[in-house]
Amino acid sequence: MSKLQELDPIVALADQLQSEEGPVVLVNIFTVDAAEEDALVTAWTHDAHFMKEQPGYVSTQLHKGIAGSSTFMNYAIWQDVASFRAAFTNPEFQRRIGQYPPSAVTRPHLFTKLAIDNLCTA
Repeated sequence: MSKLQELDPIVALADQLQSEEGPVVLVNIFTVDAAEEDALVTAWTHDAHFMKEQPGYVSTQLHKGIAGSSTFMNYAIWQDVASFRAAFTNPEFQRRIGQYPPSAVTRPHLFTKLAIDNLCTA
């Protein structure tokens, strides 16, 4: 089972799950021993198929660090916090996260897009 650590030491994921904002982006940083990378990708793929079927899911993309890094980043878009909360707290999903390799550490955090003139669109 993966160990959950907070990405932000001030605002926990549990606090974010109480919000009613949307749309939101989940960024989840995973670290794992190099020998367990394939097991992490297998577990993530299993979870992603589940999440893909949940109401409010928009898309996801897994990224891997370069140059031999064993750090992965999942970027997932959800219509709103309520949809992500329902999927994340679903007993089936909670059971699935027990299938991550023992060395896996996960750091999930929710974000919202910012609009910045001539650079970013909301």
